[in-house]
Amino acid sequence: MAEAERIIGTPDTPDDDHQQPAAAGTAAGARAAGASGEPGADGATGRQRAHKPGRGRRIAVLFSVAAFAYALDLISKMLVVARLEGRAPIRVVGDLLELHVIRNPGAAFSFGAAFTVIFSLIAAIVIVVIIRLARKLYSFPWAVALGLLLGGALGNLTDRIFRSPGVFEGAVVDFIAPKGFAVFNLADSAIVCGGILIVVLSFYGLDPDGKVHKD
Repeated sequence: MAEAERIIGTPDTPDDDHQQPAAAGTAAGARAAGASGEPGADGATGRQRAHKPGRGRRIAVLFSVAAFAYALDLISKMLVVARLEGRAPIRVVGDLLELHVIRNPGAAFSFGAAFTVIFSLIAAIVIVVIIRLARKLYSFPWAVALGLLLGGALGNLTDRIFRSPGVFEGAVVDFIAPKGFAVFNLADSAIVCGGILIVVLSFYGLDPDGKVHKD
């Protein structure tokens, strides 16, 4: 967790009145950079600073994405359990895609069925880490990626807590069954999409704090 916080970093904020002159100088440098495109006093161009979202905006994006992903997962599971569980699979796209409800004690895509409690604890830790790091996040794409991870983790953790056979041992409801692939749910999809987005952002050198680095 400390390493994750180190990666994101802590945004610079003036502590007292003695730092106001330096802040004013930095602002002047940023304004000059906005006109010339050259780096200001803090090393960032005016264009980079202008595109850096504020604290309220990136928090809203992260938790809005998480709430949307979580709601879709929760509602879809309630519907398929009420209407499809215990019935024959329903074909959606011929033999390529079916709706087939199963209870999965393992991780995403039915992996590791013998480690339900461990996966539950990992999901809980991921949720705590994302919430703690949210206050240091200054990148819109990273907010979307972490929001997907948070919503997906919350969706599957809800199953593990409230479904049988018990707390942190509950089986996750899976129902999306592509041909020749493991059965999964919308929470799994959100987690995978968030992970892929993080890989892409890292590949292009975009850090969670909004800075772009080049190797």
